[in-house]
Amino acid sequence: MSRPVAVHRCRFVDYTPSPITALAFPPLPLPYLKGKKRERDSKDKFGTLGVGHANGNIDLLEWTAEEGETQASQAWQVRKTLPGPCPSKVDSLAFTLRYPDMFASDTVPACSDLRLFSSGGGSELLEWDISRSYVRRTISSQGGAIWSIAANPASTLLALGCEDGSVRLLSLVADTLQHHRRFDRIKSRILSIAWGPPSPRPPKQRMAKKTDNGTDITGGSDSSLRKWDVATGRSTDRMGTDKMKGERTLVWTVGVLADGTIVSGDSLGTVKFWDSMTCTQTCSYPAHGADVLCLAIGPEGTSVFSSGVDQKIVLFSYVPTPPETASSVLSPTPARWIQSASRRVHSHDVRCLAVWPPYSPIPAIYKRKPSANATYVAPILASGGLDMSIALTPALPASMTSSSIAPRVVNPLTTRVTTTFEDSYYRRVAYTASMCVSRRARLVASMHDTGVNIWRVLGIPDSDVIVDGVDPSTDPETRTSWEKVLEMDLNVRTNLIASALSDDGRWLVVSDLYEAKLFELSFNPAGFLKSSRVRAFASILENRITAQSSQKPVSTGGSSFTFTPDSSKLIMASAITSLILIIDLSSEAPIILRTFNQHCNAGSITSGRVVRGINKGNSDGDEQSVGVIDSVAIMKMAVSPDGQWLATSDDLCRILIFNLDSIQRPGFLPDNPQILLAVLPNNTIHIFHAEHGEAPSWGREFNSHPVIGVAFEPHPSPSDDEMTGITPPSTKPKEAIFWGSSWLCKLELDWEGKYTGQSQETPQADRPGCSRRLRMVTNYRPILALDFLGPGELVLVERPLADVLSKLPPAFFKPKYGQT
Repeated sequence: MSRPVAVHRCRFVDYTPSPITALAFPPLPLPYLKGKKRERDSKDKFGTLGVGHANGNIDLLEWTAEEGETQASQAWQVRKTLPGPCPSKVDSLAFTLRYPDMFASDTVPACSDLRLFSSGGGSELLEWDISRSYVRRTISSQGGAIWSIAANPASTLLALGCEDGSVRLLSLVADTLQHHRRFDRIKSRILSIAWGPPSPRPPKQRMAKKTDNGTDITGGSDSSLRKWDVATGRSTDRMGTDKMKGERTLVWTVGVLADGTIVSGDSLGTVKFWDSMTCTQTCSYPAHGADVLCLAIGPEGTSVFSSGVDQKIVLFSYVPTPPETASSVLSPTPARWIQSASRRVHSHDVRCLAVWPPYSPIPAIYKRKPSANATYVAPILASGGLDMSIALTPALPASMTSSSIAPRVVNPLTTRVTTTFEDSYYRRVAYTASMCVSRRARLVASMHDTGVNIWRVLGIPDSDVIVDGVDPSTDPETRTSWEKVLEMDLNVRTNLIASALSDDGRWLVVSDLYEAKLFELSFNPAGFLKSSRVRAFASILENRITAQSSQKPVSTGGSSFTFTPDSSKLIMASAITSLILIIDLSSEAPIILRTFNQHCNAGSITSGRVVRGINKGNSDGDEQSVGVIDSVAIMKMAVSPDGQWLATSDDLCRILIFNLDSIQRPGFLPDNPQILLAVLPNNTIHIFHAEHGEAPSWGREFNSHPVIGVAFEPHPSPSDDEMTGITPPSTKPKEAIFWGSSWLCKLELDWEGKYTGQSQETPQADRPGCSRRLRMVTNYRPILALDFLGPGELVLVERPLADVLSKLPPAFFKPKYGQT
């Protein structure tokens, strides 16, 4: 029987995630106009979800289903974070296609096919380099602060709503970004903007570099909406909204349907529908108790979602004219929009909504026709706001439940069979934190936007003095088990992206996108940590990275750091150049022992897939210069417990192994009897037998998802109590603990003879020995970090949602007479 493990349940970490201010899905390419070619279904593809935060960071989330599958219980998970300039914020996000004319119309665009734009309340529009995670270029609006941005359906123009009351059009043709046109100026801010249905070009002009004539709809701060002619830049119509006590109404959001219907949401909490031909109001619904901040249109154009300050998401459904009354002259039932359902899935203001698949305002005759008897994937509504969590809700229109499609509908979230908005279960995307644990020094470090906080976990009393789980030797009122020893706030160009703490607590390294900083830590007589920056570290990195890379701008920042178990070496992965640097810290000044650039080698990548066995002869050419190729982000690194092997993974789904003793790359896997574990975002665990130099027969290929974690099984040693990896228990080295935001699992790693020839599945409860091999614990949530401090001693960091929400201002509440 294994001995019990003492758990330090830490809730003192004051980490607070940043509120969500913008959501965006990439657009789908427009269908071909020539011919009657049937588009192939892309039901097994899901686009990248872009999430903008109030601190300026942008998260890119990837769908985690296996290739060819439509369902994923983990939905979207963070693949990459673009660090925002410090200080900054993200108010608007927009994806466009890089080359829309050359892009196939039957596939979902990948990240390499997209351009990403953002604005943060200033006059600068930012375009991001997604592969290198930095700002590619900026352009001034020439009209003051940017309040809203929107790309046209063809991805050739980007409209900016500006402070000075004008709309600026930017040309995106041929991967450019330049001013194209300025609309006439009005005496109010342009708070929201949307594009009308695109107009197909005449056959003789389709190849000409000429903007299609179309319309723009804008909402302003003067209680009105305006309809604009894109060709002339002039306002053709004005639609006035209601006013309250003579004060101006702010039109925060607008949308346009394929038939020209205009939808608006304003500061009175009213959602209005307008006829675009006569520019008159067709219906109005006081659906919200406060400002309507966002709208989203369903992929079929028959549902509209709205939300805002009152935390309520309201569904509006289109009710068409019944066939039996359409031909009747006496009592026809006109088609209309109705308020059909509402839900509250957030505790504070909802700032943004987005729907996948995205809606394109094109006429029905040009829309894709799904093949007969094919499964229909229910749309997903993504919502986010001040409560810092993304809620994903299936949003199938209720009208489809009674159609021939109903038996073929699939819920991609696997939460429940029901997929309608009012009855389905929603799923939250858990927030994560960058934390590290120093085992020998018993330190816990938490990284925030511009600094690092460090706490020390005090020791536990001996088992001899504990009576019934209580230590009677100290006063419960004054007993403390932790103390804060260091609080750092740094001067950085962007938000911090990586940090690491050595096992002996002597070294701390932090980095933004452009500069890594190394600090030497020591305790003063008062018991607090004192940090001393190693000034020569930046110049040493700059000299080596500049000599190894020709990419601009030159950056000494790191995307990932790790220390060897003896804390004598620092392994750094450069942020932009994707180099791996082995740095010796045992001498007076840091010395770079070796630089590896195998992650920059694109010779083993063909059409975005890993081709094994190519360029193995170049494994010793680590001093070669980096060619001009797309940047590869190194995501995770891990060092074996004996300090001999280093494993690294990148966003091209590759794992590389390096020998730290001889400072070389021996090949794909080492020869020593170590076990490498790779964890994928779909909760799949892949185990590689290093002793045999290949994956076991029951292992599956891992090249369809980016690897988010790698670790080694600790080498058994009676004199070594330190354990590394995915928290292997110190009491039994043949076990490992895997954990997520709401669960942790103890799993045996002695797979020999147990799963040979079987598929890799979760053991069922009726299998013999299942309780011994697998144990799930769901008592802790949400978990930010978990690691072992020593034999039988585990530190688990929690950040309850209630503690996070307590830092926010009170949520909107409108009392009603007679109700509490």
